[in-house]
Amino acid sequence: MGFVFRSRSKDEKAPTEKVTADLSKQPRDPEAPKGRPTPKRSEAQTQRRRAQTVPLDRKEAAKRQREARRSDLTRQREALNSGDERYLPARDKGPVRRFVRDFVDSRFVIAEFFLPMAVVILVLSLFGNANRALQNISLLLWLGVIVLIVIDSIGLWFRLRKQLNERFPNEPKRGAIAYGLMRTLQMRRLRLPKPQVKRGERP
Repeated sequence: MGFVFRSRSKDEKAPTEKVTADLSKQPRDPEAPKGRPTPKRSEAQTQRRRAQTVPLDRKEAAKRQREARRSDLTRQREALNSGDERYLPARDKGPVRRFVRDFVDSRFVIAEFFLPMAVVILVLSLFGNANRALQNISLLLWLGVIVLIVIDSIGLWFRLRKQLNERFPNEPKRGAIAYGLMRTLQMRRLRLPKPQVKRGERP
């Protein structure tokens, strides 16, 4: 009886040990964690792509941020020359600001010649130290330029406000007139965004 019992026990253990050995010989996916099933091919590829796109460290993340910022600045610079609304700075975006620019650029304004006239008056004032007449002329020119710019700017302020109220009654217009007056102080060829209308061409 004892012999029969021992033989049966050995026979029962043999298949179990064989199955265990066969399982241990099967190759395990190196990417699969121990004790977990092997991931599907699509899941493994997704994990690899995710690992490639996520920055490995702060240095890599900072490098990508600098590249993105440089790309944004390049697009913004191109937009300032072309007038592309998508990439303009926030202060220049929107239909109200675009109309203000066109309104100013289509007109002849005295303020845009302020800088060159200021240089001429400064030169005259320097020579005026030796010549009293030139000094008086430079002072009169300076006062005249200031008065003309103020009068022209007041007229532009009223006309621009009227046009904005008529064309954009429901749009926010805060700071739009000041934006236009500041633009008049820049020479036309130096304005950014670049003028998109010709003189005399009404927006």
